[in-house]
Amino acid sequence: MNEQLLFNLVDLAGTFAFAISGATAARRRNLDLFGILAIAYITACGGGIVRDLCIGAIPPAGLSDWRYLFTAVVAALLTIVAYPWVERLTYPVRLFDAMGLGLFAVYGAHKALLYGHNAEVAILLGTVTAIGGGMARDVLLARVSIVLQREIYASAALLGAALTVLGEHLRWPAVWATWLPIMVCFGLRFLSLRLHWNLPRFGRDKTP
Repeated sequence: MNEQLLFNLVDLAGTFAFAISGATAARRRNLDLFGILAIAYITACGGGIVRDLCIGAIPPAGLSDWRYLFTAVVAALLTIVAYPWVERLTYPVRLFDAMGLGLFAVYGAHKALLYGHNAEVAILLGTVTAIGGGMARDVLLARVSIVLQREIYASAALLGAALTVLGEHLRWPAVWATWLPIMVCFGLRFLSLRLHWNLPRFGRDKTP
């Protein structure tokens, strides 16, 4: 498979997964059709738009390429139709979040490198790509973002982005440089949910 085609598919797959995450969260808050579509799109494309603005890829792909809006809308509509089945999944929002997290961390880091930025910028913007849309979703739905809680979330995205940069620096085959970081990021996030792994917290909880 052509390398650029592979990364485009990864990006659209991440868009689809995050759009489901956003639509599910919006549906739980009983938003109307426009609200669900808006939250799905912002969750799916928010991080990528911030990344593109930072690296000078203007206009951002999430705004200029019809495939991103189309993918987000299709994912949101499928979520609305299949909502009872989606809700049967354990941690549905977080499951699709974990899928999108790995996909976007890898693509974000790759695109930053493609635009000539160094490893540090690529890792940071890979992380921003992965967590930005979810943070925007949580702000709009007035809930504490996963990123600010003790769960392993942003750190998983950071690891995925770092592995991508390392793989491209060492010239791993495209398949390895793409899918290994995706699986590591997704696996770490998924296992942290199942096994209740958390980052350390400092201080004691205050009860009212």
